[in-house]
Amino acid sequence: MATATQVRTDIEHIKMEQIDAKHSLDEIASDTHKEAQRNEKLLARQVARYLIQNPEFFVERMDLLETIKLPRENGKTVSLMTHQTNLLRERNVEMRQRLDQLLHNARENDQLFFNSRRLILALLEAQSVSEATEILYASFSADFKVQFTTLTLFDPPPGARGSLGQAKTSSSTSAQTAIGGILRNGRPVCGILRPIERAYLFAGQGQQVASAAVVPLGGQLGVLATGSSDPQYYRSSLGTLFISYIAEVLERLLPKLLER
Repeated sequence: MATATQVRTDIEHIKMEQIDAKHSLDEIASDTHKEAQRNEKLLARQVARYLIQNPEFFVERMDLLETIKLPRENGKTVSLMTHQTNLLRERNVEMRQRLDQLLHNARENDQLFFNSRRLILALLEAQSVSEATEILYASFSADFKVQFTTLTLFDPPPGARGSLGQAKTSSSTSAQTAIGGILRNGRPVCGILRPIERAYLFAGQGQQVASAAVVPLGGQLGVLATGSSDPQYYRSSLGTLFISYIAEVLERLLPKLLER
């Protein structure tokens, strides 16, 4: 007759066997699941490869396209045909937007060319520095919507000082002290200026200028500056082709006018 101790031992042994059996079943189920996943991935690759190699598969099976369902972000599903239609519609809207932007840019470029041409022709007709400066300031303000414009000439001939109009004058020494870094760079500069640079270039309007574009005129002739109350308007990455072009025209025009 079995003792109580033997009975308990047998019960514990049975429990351990049950636990081992459960672990074995779990492992078998896990292995089966992993195998099913591998088979599913293999089948998916085979189907994808077949469809790539046989692009005409759906030509005679158009009804299958209506049965294919695709999930959407909202959890619902749509047919492949509907998905393709929506995708084409979205691409069509995107292409229209890009086309509208291209047309808008083209119109802006046409207007920029027209205004630039008119300004250059008017400058070539100027008979004095005063007249050229007046034309420059008026065009920048009306045609190009520039808030602040200044043309500063370095060491102009004594006889020309009375005919400079709105153009500022300055000694080269003062210019080197205030904007020496810009002049030594020799290239157009866009961005936020230092207080001493703003005060020198824009005088009483300097406090209103939050960003600017500054172009040194060759031959230590002077400097052309435009400013805005918007600190983001003249960014360091902004193109300077237009203002550089106008500066080149002034470099050729002003010395002749200063001699008159």
